[in-house]
Amino acid sequence: MTRARRAVVSGLVSAPVLALLLSGPTARTAPATHKTITTEAEFHQAMKDLSNWGRWGQDDELGAANLITPAKRRQAAALVKEGITVSLEHPIFQEEVIDGRGHLTRTVTARPTGSSDVYAFTTTYHGTTISHLDAINCHMMDDGKGYNGRSWEDVQAADGCPKGDIMALKDGIFTRAVLFDATLLPGKGPQGWIEPGAAIHYQDLEALEKIEKVKVSEGDIILLHTGRWKRRATLGPWKTSEGVAGYHADVAFFLKERGVSFIGDDEFNDVSPTTLPPSVGLPIHKLALVALGVDIFDNLDLERVSETAKRLNRYEFLFSAAPLQVEKGTGSPLNPIAIF
Repeated sequence: MTRARRAVVSGLVSAPVLALLLSGPTARTAPATHKTITTEAEFHQAMKDLSNWGRWGQDDELGAANLITPAKRRQAAALVKEGITVSLEHPIFQEEVIDGRGHLTRTVTARPTGSSDVYAFTTTYHGTTISHLDAINCHMMDDGKGYNGRSWEDVQAADGCPKGDIMALKDGIFTRAVLFDATLLPGKGPQGWIEPGAAIHYQDLEALEKIEKVKVSEGDIILLHTGRWKRRATLGPWKTSEGVAGYHADVAFFLKERGVSFIGDDEFNDVSPTTLPPSVGLPIHKLALVALGVDIFDNLDLERVSETAKRLNRYEFLFSAAPLQVEKGTGSPLNPIAIF
């Protein structure tokens, strides 16, 4: 009989104390740890470990949007309390700006009976200024393949996205959104924004859940407010190639574990510089779109929705968006709406 057990028998130590003695150091609760992505090898391993290829069938075109069930939509609709609507689109630039390439050219024809105008983008809406949604199958590829194994050769042959194009979401996105306001993180953004190059990690999202008293669940969209547009309005535009705040690659583990369906950001989602080798490219874009099948909203304007969330002290709301119906399209500009 051990000394501890003899102490109980003799009445010197209680059973609960004995349990503590017998458990030893291994029974102590260790701090939660998460996988990291700091090297190219770890990135490629994460692409394999997090893959949703084949999860919903080899012909699947929706990816993680499959997690938005009718029950999830009903749950999201029940979040509407005040009836307040807020646009999440940034006004489209109609002139060249230094923080992005391309703009909208608008030509107007006016006559006594009315007027009409013609819209044309001088280059792609993909980029760093126009609010848009990326389609999962063809916009981003890794080693020549997109989500569920779509190949760049198929895209080239079809002159567009032959399967899993933006038309897969033609019936719209209607689900619960969680706004992660990174400016609420201690020491991150007292001025209303976080500085270019600041990375938001897995543990930062967990911290924001506690700060905002919210919990991400399956089928949600998560939106990251970095204060990009407020900083731009205050200090002026800057070349996004010189750095932007955004998600670190390790956020991909959060997306998988929580069953996130979409992500969005007021930049292009990836923190830049990414801290990974240039050969990796945009790690969150690849991990989300290619491996997980999680669609991405880029360049949203989250200033007003952040102000509304703070005023109502509520960081969850109904999110609704619908892309343009463009066959074989790799994405679409659009105007998402938050409804409180």
